[in-house]
Amino acid sequence: MNDPHYILLPANPLFIALSLIAAFLLNLLPWGQWVGVPDFVALVLVFWAIHEPRKIGISIAFMMGLLMDVNEATLLGENALAYTLLSYFSIMIHRRVLWFPVGTQALHILPLMLLTQAVQLLVRLMVSGKFPHWYYFSESFVCALLWPLVTWLLLAPQRRAINRDDNRPI
Repeated sequence: MNDPHYILLPANPLFIALSLIAAFLLNLLPWGQWVGVPDFVALVLVFWAIHEPRKIGISIAFMMGLLMDVNEATLLGENALAYTLLSYFSIMIHRRVLWFPVGTQALHILPLMLLTQAVQLLVRLMVSGKFPHWYYFSESFVCALLWPLVTWLLLAPQRRAINRDDNRPI
C-alpha cells in the first residue's frame, strides 16, 4: 500500500459520501454507552481530511458535527466544534502523515482524536460540571488501533485498476 510505485485512482465523491453516511449510521447504533466504542464519524472525517483535503473540509466536518449533536441530544455545537478542529488540524498535517507507514500514521491520529475528546469534555464540563470517568479517553486509543483497518477499507476502491492488464506494473 505504501509502495512508491503504486498509483491510486482518484477518490469517488459518491464513495466519500457513502462512507460518511455509513460512519454516521454506525454511530447511531445503541452501543454508545459502552466503554471504548470509537466515534466512527470522527475517524472517517480525519481519514478523508488527510487523504482528500480538497473534497472533505471544515464545512463538511461542521455539518457532520451538527448531525451528531442532534443524534446524541447534546449541546448544539459541541460535536460541531470538536469535528471542525479535528478537520482543521488533520488538513494541517495531511502531507506529513502520508509519508509514514500506516502504523506510524496511527500515532499521528491519536493526538488528534484525544484533542477532539478533550474539546467535547471541556464543553460538557462547562455546561454540566460532571466529569464522566477516567476511561473516557479510551475511545481515542481504539480509533488509533482501528486506523490500519479503516485505511485499508477506505482505500480499497482506489487500488483497483481501470483496465486490468498483466503486463502493466501499475
